[in-house]
Amino acid sequence: MSELLPFLVSGLGVGAVYAMSGVGLVVLYRSSGVLNFAFGAIGAVAAYVAWSALDREWPLALAALAAISTSIAISFAYGRLLAPRLAASDSTVRSIGTLGLALVLLGFTEWFWGEQPRRLTLPTDSEALELAGVRLTYTRVVGLAVAVSMMTAVGLLLARTRIGLAMRALADHRGLSAILGVRALQVDTAAWVISGAFAGVCGLLLANIVRLQATVLTFLVIPAFAAAIIGRLSSLPATVAAGLAIGMLEAVAVLLPGFSPFRAATPFLIALAGIVLWRDASRKA
Repeated sequence: MSELLPFLVSGLGVGAVYAMSGVGLVVLYRSSGVLNFAFGAIGAVAAYVAWSALDREWPLALAALAAISTSIAISFAYGRLLAPRLAASDSTVRSIGTLGLALVLLGFTEWFWGEQPRRLTLPTDSEALELAGVRLTYTRVVGLAVAVSMMTAVGLLLARTRIGLAMRALADHRGLSAILGVRALQVDTAAWVISGAFAGVCGLLLANIVRLQATVLTFLVIPAFAAAIIGRLSSLPATVAAGLAIGMLEAVAVLLPGFSPFRAATPFLIALAGIVLWRDASRKA
């Protein structure tokens, strides 16, 4: 067990980012019915903005603020200007529309910043603390704290505020909610803003944990999709649990003989197992 602990702790940090990404996807899907395939690309742009700001010796807080503001602005612009034009289409078409945004953002980042991989080094990387003999950088600690705070805040928002009630109403009965006076465009826009904030934070953390490269960050959203699918694109607690589990299992998988080359398949295997189990449970019910 002692040899597993470093991998579990390391996986917990990545898993928290997967969980946070999954929450950002689920919040938007529950409100608007859009599965945002551009989530990772939006986060990549935010990470590059932070890298540029830090390269110009901006303070970390200001660089992070600029990055997250950028991701929110991109998400807001799409949700307010382009997404409504697809509102009459079914959920599949609206979701596929975000692929176009992802390709545009991916092309822009590679044109503006180049294709070479970088590392987003943060000032908090140089200091660390030990937990049960495992070294944790302050970046990981702060990242975990931010992830917990943001996920808790979204849970409270959905449960205890009028905008949260409107989001849940649209998720359950979109047409009826609109007839009863729920302003779908405003609620959807709020969901896009929340999703953009989550994308920005996740992009920053993943660029630090893994590496800063547009294609890598764009496709690192796949484990988040797996977590969201396990949560049935509706349950935040199940999505969070799945994200954490995927992160830790990915980390532990390197210890399995012969499994290391297939480590990237871990999210898909977990998602498939979750879908099968829930399908069986639904049939029995």
